[in-house]
Amino acid sequence: MVKRDVILSKISQLKEYIDFLKEIRNTPKEEYISNKFVYGSAERFLHLAIEAIFDICNHIISDLHLRKPENYKDIFKVLFENNIINKTQFEKFSKMAGFRNILVHDYAKINREMVYEIILNNLNDFEDFIDTISEYI
Repeated sequence: MVKRDVILSKISQLKEYIDFLKEIRNTPKEEYISNKFVYGSAERFLHLAIEAIFDICNHIISDLHLRKPENYKDIFKVLFENNIINKTQFEKFSKMAGFRNILVHDYAKINREMVYEIILNNLNDFEDFIDTISEYI
């Protein structure tokens, strides 16, 4: 059985990160790209949001005694294999795992414009995740 209170606490954190990122959407692109405090904060909160998703997934996997994922992308494969997320979500969320690695390991090569576009256009993926997990638990 999934520990609902743990998952809900993590979802609450994730929502806070998303709300902060939504505020950044109001920043003009030129300011975002040139202001190290804005883009640095955005990258950090995007990283924290992705990590919160991994935490939620890992709690579900552990609580349900599912197979142990081999890597970050595999976390979503485990959820997909067990009908917790659908194929479209699996594909979208797997991309998050790859992007997390860029944020953490290739931070010197981060394309600020790409991150800005993600914040403008892809925060709904995080909300989709929250909706799916909330319905599941």
